[in-house]
Amino acid sequence: MKQIPLAILPETAPRFETFTVGPNAAAVQHLRSLEAVAAPVYLWGPSGSGKTHLLRALAHERQQQGHRVGWFDARSDVPWPVDEGWSLVILDDCQDFDALRQQAAFTVFVEAATSAVQVVAAGRVPPVDLPVRDDLRTRLGWGHIFALQPLGEAEVRAALRREADRRGIFLSDDVMDYLLTRFARDLKHLMRLLDRLDHFALSQHRGVTVPLLKSMLAEEGV
Repeated sequence: MKQIPLAILPETAPRFETFTVGPNAAAVQHLRSLEAVAAPVYLWGPSGSGKTHLLRALAHERQQQGHRVGWFDARSDVPWPVDEGWSLVILDDCQDFDALRQQAAFTVFVEAATSAVQVVAAGRVPPVDLPVRDDLRTRLGWGHIFALQPLGEAEVRAALRREADRRGIFLSDDVMDYLLTRFARDLKHLMRLLDRLDHFALSQHRGVTVPLLKSMLAEEGV
């Protein structure tokens, strides 16, 4: 009978310290140096470029400082009221906002400006290309805009190695090569794959090897 491993490692909140900066130093520096209230910030880039990681890192840092943060994305129920006690409100996955959430996001900008609350948003395309109403597109593009670039191979390897070390996994060069030659170098996807591999290895009482990885993928029908 297959054993189901216990979740031994707690979920760790994404932090600036665990973000592989690569070509995105300007965006990271700007977010880390944000004043209490500054112009809106918009991050854009393809899936896996680190947008949500940076948003969560910023939220975590603010919360560690004793501030309250609001978070809305394409799955959040509407309406989206802004609490005057917040110091930051985040809008993620802006490209997926439907009509109701576009109205809610526009209202967030209005209420945030009235209450002096910082707004930071993200999407897969620049504001000018977002499929949203004009008044929301204008506000998303009004402040500082940063295009996040995907990491190069060496940086992806370093990020995977660091996460594997955190989990106590020995990730051999063979396993790393298999991952990077057969899957898109989308760090978010690769991290999820590493998470599944970690759990699968625990359930099988085996080390992480290429045969183990192939066995897991076969069970998943990949």
